[in-house]
Amino acid sequence: MSMHKLFATALGYRWIIFSLLALQYLLVYFHRVCPALMAPELTDAFSISGASLGILSSGYFYPYALMQLPVGLLSDAWGARKTITLFALFGAFGAVLFGLSPGFEVATVSRIVVGFGLSAIFVPALRICAEWFKPREYAGISGMLLAMGGVGWFVAATPLAWMTAVFGWRGTFIGIGCITTVLSVLTWIFVADTPQDKGFAPVLERRAGVVGSKSPNIFSGLLDVLKNRDFWPIAGWFFFFGGMLFGFCGLWAGPYLMDSYSFSKTEAGNVLAMIALGTIVGSPLLGNLSDRVDIGRKKVIFWSASILMLEWIILFAFREALPGPFLYPLFFFLGVFGNAVAVVGFAIAKDLFSTKMAGTAVGAANFFAFLGAAFYQPMTGYLMDLVGRVNGVYPPEAYRIAFTLFLLTSITHFFCMTRIKDGRKPA
Repeated sequence: MSMHKLFATALGYRWIIFSLLALQYLLVYFHRVCPALMAPELTDAFSISGASLGILSSGYFYPYALMQLPVGLLSDAWGARKTITLFALFGAFGAVLFGLSPGFEVATVSRIVVGFGLSAIFVPALRICAEWFKPREYAGISGMLLAMGGVGWFVAATPLAWMTAVFGWRGTFIGIGCITTVLSVLTWIFVADTPQDKGFAPVLERRAGVVGSKSPNIFSGLLDVLKNRDFWPIAGWFFFFGGMLFGFCGLWAGPYLMDSYSFSKTEAGNVLAMIALGTIVGSPLLGNLSDRVDIGRKKVIFWSASILMLEWIILFAFREALPGPFLYPLFFFLGVFGNAVAVVGFAIAKDLFSTKMAGTAVGAANFFAFLGAAFYQPMTGYLMDLVGRVNGVYPPEAYRIAFTLFLLTSITHFFCMTRIKDGRKPA
């Protein structure tokens, strides 16, 4: 089949759509975790403390978390394509404003604008994937999308160190804003909410007998999600998942490596890139494993939560004495079991409801992940400031307090996992 004929079919054209959505999500993750490597520059540029750095970084997460519920509803009721296009332009504006920020206050506002704009990429993208891909492909394709987020995380590691050296951190973010604008325009032109919008036959057959089988009302759909008792364990799992992932990996992992191991920014970026690699490898792997009926979603998240808890035991016990080479596999598995496993959580949330409510269900779950991020980033900075910096770096005592918090969180995260129900219906 020629390339032209391939993309003249729904099964071919969906890859054009997926590619654009994946590039959008790459930039979402870049903005999400870039402060981990830029912490020294931001601290010096704005003359701020660790707690203030946490506030600046978490400015992204507060609007991101708050918008997950309305974004899910907008995706289902207004249209995912419109939602992504409009909000991505806000993200582009915020990125440019961040690069031009004269002080801490404007920088924080710009992070809020970026978080507001980019809050409407992932959930609508999954909403579109729910229409263009079959249910048995959903976790796998979600894993591929999250893997592109891992590429964004990788770009925010060693490549970011190179970009800031060449263009400066301000020039880098102005350029990222321009790229985001171009992607927004391409999304408007090429992306479609359903195959029918492009003249193709529907990919899905509507299922009966699940919550929300009828077209959702914008408010009743959310109530259906929140009233479902099976939703709350996955919500708690996502809250603590987001707290560990973004509270440590998305901000404080960079300072930890530079303070405790005297790594340069490039050396720290190389270790942080292992989280990205773990995400890239683990997302499609765990997603496809969970799609297999003989394995199931619950088994995948059980072993992921168990290994993640073990990792935090190791980090807590040997936080100042881990051999340098050992950090690379440790951070790789943080990417696999502390980030990539999110695709299984989203699939569980979606499986509890009908396809027409996919955006609302995934958005509600995502809300709790970023609520955790918004809470843990400044809280970690506050706890570390109780000890304070010594000669410009945080001493081991500060990280002992922070790692105690994350170890306890990993235990609570594991407990939430034991209460989760796999709501997948047989194919």
